[in-house]
Amino acid sequence: MKKIIFFLLAALFVRQGTAQTVTWDSTYRPGNYDQKVAQFRSYPNSDKDIVFLGNSITDYVDWNELLQLKEARNRGISGDITFGVLQRLDEITEGKPAKVFILIGINDISRNIPDSVILGNYKKMIRRIKTESPNTKIYFNTLFPVNNTFPSKPHFNKDDHILFINEELKKIGVEESITIIDIHSQLLDADKRLDKKYTYDGLHPTIEGYKVWAALLKKYLD
Repeated sequence: MKKIIFFLLAALFVRQGTAQTVTWDSTYRPGNYDQKVAQFRSYPNSDKDIVFLGNSITDYVDWNELLQLKEARNRGISGDITFGVLQRLDEITEGKPAKVFILIGINDISRNIPDSVILGNYKKMIRRIKTESPNTKIYFNTLFPVNNTFPSKPHFNKDDHILFINEELKKIGVEESITIIDIHSQLLDADKRLDKKYTYDGLHPTIEGYKVWAALLKKYLD
């Protein structure tokens, strides 16, 4: 009888473990990924370029206008993940830009890519830039907070992952001697969510949110 109970419990454990297995896909690319990368590759490069690299949060603003900076180059692709950035990173490094500002990872979290993999990809980006474009100054932004009081998105209710990634990113910054810009803490409301005055959907910033980000970036652009 004891053996029967043991095997039943073991089988239940296996089924539960299987049910909790989270799958993820490193090959996902947004539908317009190839088109956007082709556009980026067609543009001239300069060692004076200041590149903003990331996903929709980077993509959805005119950096030249926002920062009043003619050298700013937008290399955001809506929906992109860290694997997508690694795939197209040579387009950035071949131009030997003066600076690169990176914000990426929230879509990885929404797609259940493990935190350790995201952090590993951050390190790969940093080391590749250092190798392929050694004079480029590297800046990483912490992930933005989200606000789950808006209509549901797969990015919501994963705040613990966002916080963990941000804390580990700061450690990477020390290890790799690069600058980490903490935008996350500047956008929080009293409940530790993305303040409604800075977002229109709980994920993407309003112009007021972009202005807060721009103010943080200014001192790194002088």
